[in-house]
Amino acid sequence: MSSHVWGDAATQFFFSLSPEKILEAVESAGFQCTGRILTLNSMENRVYEVEIETEVAKTPSDRFRIVKFYRPGRWSEAQILEEHAFLRELEANEISVIAPILFPDGKTISGMPESGIRFCLFPKRGGRSPDELLDDDLLQVGRLIARIHSVGKEKAARHRLKLNPQTYGLENLKYLCAAGHIPVDIRPRWKSTVEEICEIAEGWFEGVGIQRIHGDCHLGNLLRNTSGYFAIDFDDFVMGPPVQDLWLLVPGTFAENRAQWEILLEGYEQMGVFDRKTTRLIEPLRALRYVHFCAWIAKRWEDPAFPKYFPAFGTPGFWNEKLIDLMEQLERIKGE
Repeated sequence: MSSHVWGDAATQFFFSLSPEKILEAVESAGFQCTGRILTLNSMENRVYEVEIETEVAKTPSDRFRIVKFYRPGRWSEAQILEEHAFLRELEANEISVIAPILFPDGKTISGMPESGIRFCLFPKRGGRSPDELLDDDLLQVGRLIARIHSVGKEKAARHRLKLNPQTYGLENLKYLCAAGHIPVDIRPRWKSTVEEICEIAEGWFEGVGIQRIHGDCHLGNLLRNTSGYFAIDFDDFVMGPPVQDLWLLVPGTFAENRAQWEILLEGYEQMGVFDRKTTRLIEPLRALRYVHFCAWIAKRWEDPAFPKYFPAFGTPGFWNEKLIDLMEQLERIKGE
């Protein structure tokens, strides 16, 4: 394992979390576990659903807790606590999110004695991710995101990343080139394409307000139950432009799906103010996400889960395909 990325001992412990350690973590918060554990889908962290003993269960979900083990080396404790503080602020404002549970010491985060791996607990809330957003869904989700943003702008997250062409574009490009991931024959074209995108985007980001946002608000991070929609997984929450939390919800470009965008923004503007000029950032943000995605996989390639889920990564075809995507994005950006 690359110690400069994660740290050997903690990372290996993270890769091989045992049922005993998972149960021990949950019971450290004062719960008695039955021993039943279900692994939940999460690439970045390790997340489990654990059944607990309880005599008070108004719903089936009350019999479970969700325990999340943070990947070593990614976020500092201060960054994680900012995520938790944001969630608790949202919950206090009656916004539909799931905030972490307090441990007996009053904190929302704890560490495993042997490895120092940080973990937290959440209540379970049942719901399903939508396959697509119909008109009424777009209105509901627009209102939800606007309410999240209304709280997000009240204060800054001092320790969290700022989403901009430098952090998501150039810094990730530098890592990919230095680590030798991009094939030599297309590396110059890859590099020049990303640099040109970032150069143009830099000017477009000037003067755009940034604030606390979800950061990764795709359909998989929205769930719906009988009470309506709620947002989950704020692990990637950043300081960024509010439009970042909207464009992943509508397929295609702004021009291609103008009708859906108008409905989404109608819902948003019922609860908040949206700067419509920032829709021009959608294509630069899409390009930055491509670069960030490649670096994300590259930095975690020694995690046994990643080769399994991304078997094409590292092949010439993978990098050529991503280059084509980036070149297409550059043309779209130039055409704005």
